[in-house]
Amino acid sequence: MTRTDPDDVPRPDAQLHFGVFFQGVNHWTIWSDPSSGSQIDPASYRRVAQAAERGLFDAFFLGEGLRLREVDGRIHDLDVAGRPDAITQLAALAAVTERIGLVSTSNTTFNEPGDLARRLSGLDLLSAGRAGWNVVTTDNAWTGANFRRGGYLDHADRYRRAEEFLMVARAIWDGWADEWAGDGSAWAVDDAVTPVRERTSQFDVGLAPTLPRSAQGHPVIFQAGDSSDGRDFAARNADVIFSAHGTDFDDALSFATDIRRRLLAFGRPEDDIRILPGTEIIIGATEEEAREKERWVRLGQVTPATALTIAGLTWNRDLSGRDADGPLPTEEPLVEENDGSFGSRRVADPHAVVKMWREKSEANGWSLRETVIALGPQRGHVGTPSGLADKFARFVRGGAVDGFNVSPYIVPDGLDDIVNLLVPQLQERGVYRTAYEGSTLREHLGLREPLTRRAAVKTHEADRQAG
Repeated sequence: MTRTDPDDVPRPDAQLHFGVFFQGVNHWTIWSDPSSGSQIDPASYRRVAQAAERGLFDAFFLGEGLRLREVDGRIHDLDVAGRPDAITQLAALAAVTERIGLVSTSNTTFNEPGDLARRLSGLDLLSAGRAGWNVVTTDNAWTGANFRRGGYLDHADRYRRAEEFLMVARAIWDGWADEWAGDGSAWAVDDAVTPVRERTSQFDVGLAPTLPRSAQGHPVIFQAGDSSDGRDFAARNADVIFSAHGTDFDDALSFATDIRRRLLAFGRPEDDIRILPGTEIIIGATEEEAREKERWVRLGQVTPATALTIAGLTWNRDLSGRDADGPLPTEEPLVEENDGSFGSRRVADPHAVVKMWREKSEANGWSLRETVIALGPQRGHVGTPSGLADKFARFVRGGAVDGFNVSPYIVPDGLDDIVNLLVPQLQERGVYRTAYEGSTLREHLGLREPLTRRAAVKTHEADRQAG
């Protein structure tokens, strides 16, 4: 077993954080396996959340699906059906868990701040300070068609609306006086509540907040944008940032360094955000067993029908009648402008992609399905418990990540190997907690007070000194 030399790493005492991401409609979860549970069965959510809590995870995180995926306007029949509202599910889980954080993906494009801030505050109070909000936007008219407003917002407008939305939500959460927040026994009396009046380019809100703050102050703010605008939004506003930069150490460190630079530029400490890339973890008793399990996982994720659909989006053709285990299509791809109308986007430069696929397929003797698997997103970590523990210790103590948001490849038992085999190895290395030390999500993550609460404290202190 290798040990981390404290003299060789920038963060020798850093602790790894884990969250679990229960995804929405997707093909990365192997829903077709006989051991897979339904994602509208409360038992599936309960078993995943309780397994994560047994493994001392920071948070249980729900994705959101506001509309079923489609291809060319037809329902994508390769996914499971949609799922119940995230806040509703998480409120139910608050009753069957004690410590783990409960994070809702809730959209700023198709919600309104007065309503959503109240529902998130309700979850935060019901869970005794364990709520989190993954602030997301939506960029396509395909989703917007399910809402009264319809349409979609341009990229810059999406983030403008999200930032104004979050500003209004925080004003609502700060609407109760400090002495009436956090103790669970507040009564509405004179001067307890400050009405909120906010006019922005997107909102005109006037209301009296109805709920005091929880013990953690505000729901913890998560964000997952990877564009420059998205990274700036996170650096200004978020407590936690998800990313796709968690597989290669150098790539992860580059992303983390960029986020820390942006934090400093916006006047925040460089350690003010927890960086938790999304990942998949496949564990075997030996490296050979782990690689064999990885092959089984990939074949379960990319079925013949899924492979043909992914390839069809690259060729801009209906390939559903082809043999997925045969060669790539000989036809050239069609080039069509992507107008964002449908749930699965087409490829921006299909000729370049097809050329590369053909070269790789011919050189390696891959079938269409094998090509899709090999050249698709390379996500996650594969190995033995000991090897992965050493690897993750390097990632967190080398400053590349603060932890990982794990997507189990099967539900509800996909965390068992991580909890039973990997967590003890991490604990043996001193890189993972052996017990929860706090009760709120903010405490689990080691976060400071909410940004607006820090500003309020500074103002109060300045007024006290001036007076």
